[in-house]
Amino acid sequence: MATRIRLQRHGKKSKAFYHIVAADSRAKRDGRFIEKFGTYNPNTNPATVELDFDRALHWLQVGAEMSETARALLSYKGVLYKNHLINGIKKGAITEAQVEEKFAKWLEEKEGKITAKSSGLEKEAEKAKAARLKAETESAANKAKEIEAKNTPVEEVAEEAPVAEEASSEDAPAAEVATEEVVAEEAPAAEEVKEEVVAEEAPAAEEVKEEVVAEEAPAAEETSTEETEEPKA
Repeated sequence: MATRIRLQRHGKKSKAFYHIVAADSRAKRDGRFIEKFGTYNPNTNPATVELDFDRALHWLQVGAEMSETARALLSYKGVLYKNHLINGIKKGAITEAQVEEKFAKWLEEKEGKITAKSSGLEKEAEKAKAARLKAETESAANKAKEIEAKNTPVEEVAEEAPVAEEASSEDAPAAEVATEEVVAEEAPAAEEVKEEVVAEEAPAAEEVKEEVVAEEAPAAEETSTEETEEPKA
């Protein structure tokens, strides 16, 4: 019987949650299993992997096969690296003390990478949250301005309309009074000019007539005297 390390699917439809199990390779994916030694939750960032390190290493030592996803998870937790170092001890290429030293160093580096990634994700999440809050604040301010702009013109028109009517009603009498004053001022002036012209022209005509009569009268008298005096000669 071949043993296979693989994942069993659990959880909700949109939020899958997996168990890491050692099962018969002929069994169904979500069927019977031999041993459960870990869980995998891909819904978190970074993903959460909980694993019984010693039992996972044991199944590798006895020759269990692995699915692709199970291999990636065991490599992520260092099980494959530890198994490689132990195989080196069996071949005499490395001592047990060196194995522990190298694996401890690997774990330290791995934890540092995970911590850096987690802190980076937290900072990005904070920045995204701040940007989202800023965008929401700006959007709310813009909406408030739009609402104020929509309401303001109606009130101003309602307030300004009576003022315009009052201004027109006040200006109309003033214009009429101004027109009457102009007419009243211009009319006497025209009559006075006309009277002066008539007064100046009338005497001139009478004087010319009198002069003409005065000049013509003696001439007529002289002619009559001459005619009467001729027979006497």
